[in-house]
Amino acid sequence: MPTFFEKKQLVTPGELLAEGDYLPGENTYVEENKIFASRIGLVDSDNKKVNVVALRAFYVPKVGDIVIGTVAEVGFNGWTIDIKSPYTALLRASDVLSRPFKPQNDELSQVLNAGDLIVAKIASYDRAHDPQLTVGEPGLGKITRGQILRVTPTKIPRVIGRKGSMISMIKQETNCQIILGLNGVILVTGKNPEDEELAIAAIRKIEQESHTSGLTDRITQLLKEKKAKVEEKLE
Repeated sequence: MPTFFEKKQLVTPGELLAEGDYLPGENTYVEENKIFASRIGLVDSDNKKVNVVALRAFYVPKVGDIVIGTVAEVGFNGWTIDIKSPYTALLRASDVLSRPFKPQNDELSQVLNAGDLIVAKIASYDRAHDPQLTVGEPGLGKITRGQILRVTPTKIPRVIGRKGSMISMIKQETNCQIILGLNGVILVTGKNPEDEELAIAAIRKIEQESHTSGLTDRITQLLKEKKAKVEEKLE
């Protein structure tokens, strides 16, 4: 029952990963009791389940996920939202307006127009229908300030860190509010542009080095060095 990889090894589609008493996980397939990679990515195993974490993966919606999307089109009774997924999301006007929706009277582009950014939650989704969004909870809705950056969706858990440790540290060190869209879109809002740029630099480093160990220490050091340089300029 051998495996043919080292932990976090980079593999390519068609590469043999394991055979025998192993289970295929994400981005793998089975032929003749052998497990192969179906995407380029980093291979790992958990309780004999072999997974490949894709380096450039798209976002697959899941009910309950928080996402950050862009209004792509204003429709007759709602909006089409780009959530960086193969699936286009829909936001109903009735979910946004606090009163009954009347298509003959309401001009939806005055509420949300093409190009506007929103924080939303996946309310429903199945393979037969495009995902439906909701903004009817605190913290959701149109984005009016802050900076947006985009990362590979599979890197979001690394930005969060174990039990939220990484993102909590970045928030504390930069005094920024950070909303992580599970579709790989991140909103960073700080008291000033310098704080926002500091948080963005940390997140970019995580994305680039997510496959390495000791990352938390390096991010902490990066933030200290950049904060020191900013303070020197202000003196």
